[in-house]
Amino acid sequence: MKKILSNTMLLVAGVLSLASCNEDRDSNPTLIQPTEFVLNTPTVVNGTLDLALTNGLDLTWSQPKYTAENAPVIATYYVQVSSTGSFNKEFNTNAKDDAENAGADFITLDETSTVCSTSVAGAALAKALQQLNNWEDGALPATVDLNIRLKSAVLDAGFNSYNDIVSNVVKLTVAPYYFELKDADPVSWYLIGGDIADGKWTDDIPTSLFPLQPQKDYEFDKKTGDGELVWTGYVAGNGFKLKKAPGDWDHQWGMNGSDFVENDGGSGNITLAAGYYTVTLNTGKHELKVEPYEGTPSVYPEMLISGSFNGWGTDTKMNPVHVFDGAVNHDWYIELTLAAGDEVKFLTDSSWSTNWGSVPARILADGLYGYGESNGANISVSEAGTYIIILNDITGYYRFIKK
Repeated sequence: MKKILSNTMLLVAGVLSLASCNEDRDSNPTLIQPTEFVLNTPTVVNGTLDLALTNGLDLTWSQPKYTAENAPVIATYYVQVSSTGSFNKEFNTNAKDDAENAGADFITLDETSTVCSTSVAGAALAKALQQLNNWEDGALPATVDLNIRLKSAVLDAGFNSYNDIVSNVVKLTVAPYYFELKDADPVSWYLIGGDIADGKWTDDIPTSLFPLQPQKDYEFDKKTGDGELVWTGYVAGNGFKLKKAPGDWDHQWGMNGSDFVENDGGSGNITLAAGYYTVTLNTGKHELKVEPYEGTPSVYPEMLISGSFNGWGTDTKMNPVHVFDGAVNHDWYIELTLAAGDEVKFLTDSSWSTNWGSVPARILADGLYGYGESNGANISVSEAGTYIIILNDITGYYRFIKK
């Protein structure tokens, strides 16, 4: 099939011809379908390429013959990799679920080139192999085949591709490494005790055991999820502790004299004078701070939640979390069943004068969280399910925990 190059393409080719793989020639070429496209064999083909130690794998190739006159044409080149070498089904990096990529055996890397050479980072190759094979951490093979080919395409003025052609396949032996495809969720820790929720020291979330919040804008460890967790609220001097998970008293924070201590089963409760405090736990540094909160938070007699689930009505009330003796509540919860795509906001009364919407939320394995802002956007739920929804009206923090 032939196609006459548009004036736009000829202009681009003329301007960028020095970046092409052949010398410029004065002509009005006709685009044809190439029949040959050669990826050169990298120098590392006879050894094992350790991807963890590889800054870049250098690749070079010949330009496909896109015109009978062999005139320069600016093509776009894509690197494709496979561990099987079959190249039958392409991995979709935007797939909605794993089932969509079942049987996928090759992937096209994000980086492209318009010249006949490129350097592919070892991390990009490790990520591609991890996406294709879904290895567990610690269960990777020592070496694996890495099959590489190039795809070439000419893009028109609308960035549509045509006259695609793929090169020969080059097989290398590589040592892969585990690539974390999704950042780890922030680790969870909880407050419990006489100053928390119902004050009963049980493991019911959130009515007795209450989760701390990931610190706003904190950069959590992408592999471990360690970082800074906080909670701001009122305590009445009844005492509390921190524990890592329901039923887990092996990982706790308490008090020994005037010092906060970790994993000491004999430690006492953290007992403070009545007032507002911010509790800050850094799980990576193993540091706990409890500091007086500066400011006078508004105290709301009730909290409402409104959204597509109730036709944006203003009659759905949330429950106060902290109902211990002497409590001043600033955390609220409700259990709701939501459909995918449902949107919600929080408000203090039917006037909508005080309400919390959202900047984009972070998606978690069991739901999502974020920090609401006054008159912010609707909070969207991407996955249907029953959720425990929590809001802190001092910080604007909200959390959707899928049951």
